[in-house]
Amino acid sequence: MAGIGFEIRKILKRDSYLSVFSAYAYAGIIGSGPWVLSILGVLLIGLMSLGVVLPEVLITQFQVTVTHLIAMSLILTGFLQLGFTRYIADRLYLKDTDAILPNFMGAIFITMLVSGLIGVALAVFAFPEQDAFYRILLIANFVVLCNIWIATIFLSGMKNYKAILILYAMGYSLAVMAAILLRGFGLDGLLLGILVGHFTLFSGMMLFIIRSYPSNRFVEFDFLEKKRMFVSLIWTGFFFNLGTWIDKYIFWYSPLTGQKAIGAFHASLIYDLPIFLAYLSIIPGMAVFLVRMETDFVEYYQKFYDAVRDGGTLDYIEEMRDEMVGIARQGIFEIIKVQSIAVLVVFVAAPTLLRVIGISQYYISLLYVDVVAAGLQVVFLGVINVLFYLDKRMIALVLTALFSGLNLIFSLLSIHLGASWYGYGFAISLLITLVVGLYWLDRKLAILEYETFMLQK
Repeated sequence: MAGIGFEIRKILKRDSYLSVFSAYAYAGIIGSGPWVLSILGVLLIGLMSLGVVLPEVLITQFQVTVTHLIAMSLILTGFLQLGFTRYIADRLYLKDTDAILPNFMGAIFITMLVSGLIGVALAVFAFPEQDAFYRILLIANFVVLCNIWIATIFLSGMKNYKAILILYAMGYSLAVMAAILLRGFGLDGLLLGILVGHFTLFSGMMLFIIRSYPSNRFVEFDFLEKKRMFVSLIWTGFFFNLGTWIDKYIFWYSPLTGQKAIGAFHASLIYDLPIFLAYLSIIPGMAVFLVRMETDFVEYYQKFYDAVRDGGTLDYIEEMRDEMVGIARQGIFEIIKVQSIAVLVVFVAAPTLLRVIGISQYYISLLYVDVVAAGLQVVFLGVINVLFYLDKRMIALVLTALFSGLNLIFSLLSIHLGASWYGYGFAISLLITLVVGLYWLDRKLAILEYETFMLQK
């Protein structure tokens, strides 16, 4: 499959400083583009509605609504994301491409059904004071977002990163334009505008997938069979998304840090903005992550396992194993190094940045902690990625469950300890999980040959 690895290799073959810079810039845009575009789209809609949508609290209600819908949809679809991607990868390995589209449609059908039921229950019971149109838009946006994450993880698993970026750019550009045109209708107009963008994004993904994987069958649920889905991947996807968002929920709904925004949705003025700014700092780390993992590591990973399957010589197998392990360790170290530089840059620029965008300097200490935490999460992604390549699914499950549990405990503790400890729950939970993950990964890499041959059937 043509993926980002091939694109980056073509750029790097030019063998110049400019080509190296271009490769990392390309990887950074591809890796972080969808995240940046979605958040910037919501912010732009809010900024361009100032002075038009009155009272201005409606803009805050719009942003809080969309943020909650994104969080809820990611956590819900986490159950399906990794397990379904593995099923599709297995079908491609077995050259059973006719099963891909009907099972993708089956996954979309189940996602629509479950998210629709949850959305209706949420709209009916959690927003009794809102008008019917708001509740309809709430349900529609939630269902479409859930389907977007399934389509996005499908295309990511197929290495179609460029298609994802282009579709996200089109979808959120249209969302911003539609919301601006409809902002005269207040909160409902803004939600309708972003629904137009989300629906366009999902429709584009659907068309791309249908054209890429045609089939004479429409809907199947083969992926739900017991031997087709890995339970460990189902729970890993859930725990990772829950761990990423659980500290936000704690700060949203704590009486000390959160306040009601609209219906059952709360927000935290002290916590939300710093964590958003912190996540923008992960772009350099994501660039290194994609370049190292999708080029050098994948190349030697394939050579090592091809040699094992095809009966390569022991010397060659050992050579490929050493190269693969060395690149895996070097890649993780480079992510740490580059992300550390990004953290230092934010530390230096933070006072000026907050002053330019008109934010109080009281946020600066929380921003520092969140920047470090976001950097740790990028490194954690690198470790999890290598574990998935090595098919160490149970280790990945334990690590994501550990991250989720520690983030819950330490975030609650940080609120109890006071404002000077805010953000440390997220950072410390990631630090502990990362240390455990690095130790576990190092042990598995040390006995890679033994476990590889012992597991052969």
